[in-house]
Amino acid sequence: MAVVSDTIGDFLTRIRNAYRARHRVVTVPASRLKIAIAAILKEWGYIADYEYLEDRKQGILRLTLRYVGGNPAVRELVRISKPGRRIYSGAHELPRVKNGLGIAIISTSRGVMTDKEARHLGIGGEVICTVF
Repeated sequence: MAVVSDTIGDFLTRIRNAYRARHRVVTVPASRLKIAIAAILKEWGYIADYEYLEDRKQGILRLTLRYVGGNPAVRELVRISKPGRRIYSGAHELPRVKNGLGIAIISTSRGVMTDKEARHLGIGGEVICTVF
């Protein structure tokens, strides 16, 4: 098994690939950040559900993907901040995804949240990814 340096990038790629292959379920190694991202994706209707499974190591995160009329609920999933180039934005510079139709997931001092929540709270942070 290869060592992955960008675990969040790997997580997002697995979701993209599962949607393209029309899978119903995708499993990934779990982390608190991935669980927080999955919770946001579920809250916004991009995935149907997620569950954490204990495996005596780091755990497994199982995502149930959502399709609308046979089409994937996620059209675009883009990693913004990468290990080699971290992207931070202040509250007033947070990206608007597709003019407000999509969301940006932001890691802030108050936890992981969408760009809309961070803008409302007036806080910035690291822009993890955008979803449309």
